[in-house]
Amino acid sequence: MSKKVCMFVWNHFTNDARVLRECTALSEIGYEVDLLCIRDPKDTSLPRFEQRNENFKVFRLRRYPVLLEWIQKIYRYSLQHKLFGAFLMCVWGFLIYTAPILFSILTVLTVMMLKTKLNVVWVRGSLILRMILKGYQKNYDIYHSNDLNTLPQGYICSKWRLKRKKLIYDSHEVQTSRTGYQSPVYGKLEGFLIKKIDDMIVENHTRASYNEKLYGFYPHVVHNYPFKQTNNNKEKVDLHEILGISKEEKILLYQGGIQTGRGLDKLIKAAPLFNEGTLVLIGDGKIKKELQNMVQEMKLQDKVKFLPKVPLEELPKYTRNAYLGFQVLNNVCFNHYSASSNKLFEYMMAGVPVVACSFPEIKRVVEDDSTGVLVDSHDLVSIAEGVNWLLNNQSKHQEMQANSYTASQKYNWENEKDIFLSIYHNSLSAVYNSSANNVSETVN
Repeated sequence: MSKKVCMFVWNHFTNDARVLRECTALSEIGYEVDLLCIRDPKDTSLPRFEQRNENFKVFRLRRYPVLLEWIQKIYRYSLQHKLFGAFLMCVWGFLIYTAPILFSILTVLTVMMLKTKLNVVWVRGSLILRMILKGYQKNYDIYHSNDLNTLPQGYICSKWRLKRKKLIYDSHEVQTSRTGYQSPVYGKLEGFLIKKIDDMIVENHTRASYNEKLYGFYPHVVHNYPFKQTNNNKEKVDLHEILGISKEEKILLYQGGIQTGRGLDKLIKAAPLFNEGTLVLIGDGKIKKELQNMVQEMKLQDKVKFLPKVPLEELPKYTRNAYLGFQVLNNVCFNHYSASSNKLFEYMMAGVPVVACSFPEIKRVVEDDSTGVLVDSHDLVSIAEGVNWLLNNQSKHQEMQANSYTASQKYNWENEKDIFLSIYHNSLSAVYNSSANNVSETVN
């Protein structure tokens, strides 16, 4: 009889490579996996339900409460149509005198819609509730929370019941030291909930050691390695044609989120110092517009190009065009400093040497396997020197290219997934042994 897994993730599940790999690995050996994620109201092409394979289903839950969506629509419509807005004001005034209770309720809802913090509490709170309700709908054997923002859902679904279920906490990030998580509330929440979990997974040993110092135990390590690329996977998207550049032009690639702390501003400032090549950034994020404005102000439109994010399964076709790849994280938090970085291994799979920051996990891979150049990612001159060294040393570039292909034979998900699956097997074995002992004690 197959075992049922309920997995939570706080995103739209469009480019989450780690979650995709884990769900696929479980489903391929017979686990029934239901992934609960968030529906993107801006992307109507994303289905609410997907059947990825016989055992792997994706459920995208409504992001906004229905009532809030109606209030937002009415508010926007009233701003666009003055006559309708005036009519609403009249209705508002009428309610003040004839139905004060109803008026009070409408006022509170409107304030929640207009005031950002109240809006966030309402939206996130209702989404968390929807995830919990969905998580209770089936008799799951294991609950799997990806990151802290889904750990409360997993805890409530797995432990607030007569027969408790197993809870796995898969922390992709360092929750107590990462950008956007400066409030001490996150650390306190994780410190409380981590005592309730059955197993924990982190990305690498640097983070596992950090967790041990913080909470007193060493979690499982499952590295964030990509799917192995076979010799048949050589297909390319013609990136030169898309960008309108010469076939001989070298593409200097960054792929990933366009976010703060990733050294992208320094990368753009370093671009004029590159001896040749076009800097290409593939991805989307909060600071993309800011970086595009920077490129215009510096008049680097011919030197720096932007492309939107592409689906995970299509990304290797873009990566294979690159002469070199960038991973120049800045040390703005321990989360960045301790990162292994999925894109580092994506470049490796495509035989693309890297210009990378010298943080411990990244340095270990790049130095041990000689797959690129380490630089000071906080210094644009150092970045430019690393790029120019690879541009000027063709023989070394070819050597690192070959080394990347060789290293990809060990840094891949096909090797790593056995470690991940063993966590599930051991967790369920513990359940069976416990049940068998209980039965034995009852008989005796």
